[in-house]
Amino acid sequence: MQKITIFKQKPLVMRAFAVMSAIALCVGLSSCGNNNNEGAADENAQKVGMQLLKGVSASGELGKKPDVKLQTPLDVKKNTYAILQRGNGDVIQEGDRVCSQGIVLSAKDGKELLNTWKENRTDCSISINKKTTSRPYYALLKGKRINTTIAFGISASGKNPAYVMVLTLVSREKSLTRATGKEVTNIPAQLPKVTRDASGKPSLDLNGYKPNGKLVSQTVIEGTGKKVPENSTVSVHYTGWTLDKDGKLHQFDSSWTRGMPINFSLAGQVISGWTKGLTGKKVGSQVLLVIPPNEGYGSEEKKDAQGNVSIPANSTLYFVVDILYAS
Repeated sequence: MQKITIFKQKPLVMRAFAVMSAIALCVGLSSCGNNNNEGAADENAQKVGMQLLKGVSASGELGKKPDVKLQTPLDVKKNTYAILQRGNGDVIQEGDRVCSQGIVLSAKDGKELLNTWKENRTDCSISINKKTTSRPYYALLKGKRINTTIAFGISASGKNPAYVMVLTLVSREKSLTRATGKEVTNIPAQLPKVTRDASGKPSLDLNGYKPNGKLVSQTVIEGTGKKVPENSTVSVHYTGWTLDKDGKLHQFDSSWTRGMPINFSLAGQVISGWTKGLTGKKVGSQVLLVIPPNEGYGSEEKKDAQGNVSIPANSTLYFVVDILYAS
């Protein structure tokens, strides 16, 4: 679904906390640690090209907001990190979703630019998956213990100055890989029919359905997780279809085919049919969306990587979406 990947620009301080989560999502410390670490290295991270970030230290109680000190002005290189506090909690394992708190500091003067601890705004979008997590961050995070604090150097880029992102890994849970819950039995008979293979990948039978220009958001599997807020960041598996010239369903995109979920914000990053259709649904649910043109791409046509039209103008869009996570 092409518009999912079109991210709107945000001010640096608003984008900063999302940077590390996005890096990890695209994608050990074994002892109770030293709580005044001068920026330790990690063998696994260095094996995959990450370099030690020097001039950063932290102190304070493990799992709480650290007191971070920078030797400013700090020269920040690309792909740099430092282990500031060694955690004492559970070991982070393959398939975990990790929740974190973060602080962003200016590399120039150490000024605090962003602090999620103030509002206790935990982010749980870091997924530990060998297939989907970028290799450097997978090597760095897998095997660490909860309550570990890690600094990441973000080098200057264009008009954006360099800064240091300090993440504390505060909890872990197992990531969902597909919708899980109770099958909904009272689905209107006239709607398209959803089936799934053994892996959970959906297929869709049009079932004689004729769109009426209204948005359809029908839960197919009822999850047991939290309800998705309107401004949530979500992780989903999905498949999308349009109708071809013969009136038959044509698949134009699928995260299942790529072998990894996709992560995005419902607040302005996707077509309105997704925001309206997924808001209020429960994590773990599978949802059938039928999106009319005015809630989709309207008169705009979409082309694939080869330049072929994948979504004609004024198309009704059909999606089956598994909601795996919501912030």
